[in-house]
Amino acid sequence: MLKIGLTGGIGSGKTSVANIFKVFGIPVFDADTEAKSIMEKDFRLVERIKSTFGENSYNNGKLNRPYIAGLVFGSSFKLEQLNAIVHPATIAAANKWLDNQISPYAIKEAALLFESGSAQSIDYIIGVDAPQHIRIKRVMERDNVTRQQVIDRMKKQIDNTMKMKLCDFVVINDEQQLLIPQVLKLHNRFVNLKP
Repeated sequence: MLKIGLTGGIGSGKTSVANIFKVFGIPVFDADTEAKSIMEKDFRLVERIKSTFGENSYNNGKLNRPYIAGLVFGSSFKLEQLNAIVHPATIAAANKWLDNQISPYAIKEAALLFESGSAQSIDYIIGVDAPQHIRIKRVMERDNVTRQQVIDRMKKQIDNTMKMKLCDFVVINDEQQLLIPQVLKLHNRFVNLKP
């Protein structure tokens, strides 16, 4: 079975592209959602986060996302600390999930596919690209944050132009080009490829 990575900068529209693959019957692992789940369900990981970032990291057993975001998006060091705790557990969960799939291919959706080092275990990588002004607008509306907060988050990721150069395929999500034909073309290609 082929292992396909799906990545892109914040606000690029990875989830929209992933949802189209799901319509075609392809299983998709959402690394961001899994990471959030692990940060609340994995007792050892919860304890490591609390010991690193303080008891305020959790409220009634739930991750205090605004508190954590305020810490890590303001400090590269703290972001690296959080990633060092969460990424290995998320990568292990993704690898286990991928090993259990039986479709012709499966997709691992991860914003930090390259940054986390998990791209090494993937056969092909799809990048989702969109102009920066569109990405900023999307994230501001989705997360109810300021333009500067979005820009600060973008600075924590690999430059999007560089990220797209590292990808095997690029889907353009600029609100001008249709997504479904681009994804269908990739789907047909992956169904006929051998790992």
